[in-house]
Amino acid sequence: MKVLITGASSGIGKDMARVLAKQADELVLVARDVTKLEEVKKELENDVKIEIISKDLSIEENCREIHNLVQNVDILINNAGFGDCGNFTKTSLEKDLSMIKTNIIAYHILTKLYLTDMKEKNSGKILNVASIAGFMPGPLMATYYATKNYVVKLSEAIREELKKEHSKVQISILCPGPVETNFNKVANVDFHLREANSMDVAKYAIKKLQKGKFYIVPGIDVKISRLGAKLLPTNIMSKFAYMAQKRKLGGA
Repeated sequence: MKVLITGASSGIGKDMARVLAKQADELVLVARDVTKLEEVKKELENDVKIEIISKDLSIEENCREIHNLVQNVDILINNAGFGDCGNFTKTSLEKDLSMIKTNIIAYHILTKLYLTDMKEKNSGKILNVASIAGFMPGPLMATYYATKNYVVKLSEAIREELKKEHSKVQISILCPGPVETNFNKVANVDFHLREANSMDVAKYAIKKLQKGKFYIVPGIDVKISRLGAKLLPTNIMSKFAYMAQKRKLGGA
């Protein structure tokens, strides 16, 4: 089994690599930070064949190049991504655009290219790492929530297409709440909610992926949040999200 993981140098991506090192024949790990990738390789190379690729996925051509370099993938895990927090008009436009390129365009390109390959052989799995944010609006984290909404809706649409085609290819989405990762530092936030352990989320995600689960939502509190997003009007969810984001910003 050959697995390709983006955003594999830290956080959930790194922990999913650790979990899959005991199960896969080959891991291809992609991230920007080659030093951190080399550390992961050194840690896991006694358990599994490891290939590391240092690429910035906000650059479209790099995504296409990865597909050209890495063929015959059995599991694709689109995990690379980051966020930002603040009033929409006050956050950096450049950071917004980089986020859109990483969180949306890279996912879109890699999903389309590898899904095409998998459909041809009628086997394979894709796990798109979204967020509970993908089910609701996110004032004060508007761009990040919008990117995760895109991932959720794209994946839901693809799932239906695969079902109608009676394809054996599987697509799933991982939708965690706050997780103990480097995300907070990059996004300039301080979560006041209980944060999940990254390794626990990784183990849960791989377990549910292997069982064919589409919505992978770790944690009872996150499941309740998703239910609220389904039942409550958008304007009410926007108010809740605004208050939550304001607390992350320290009440600013």
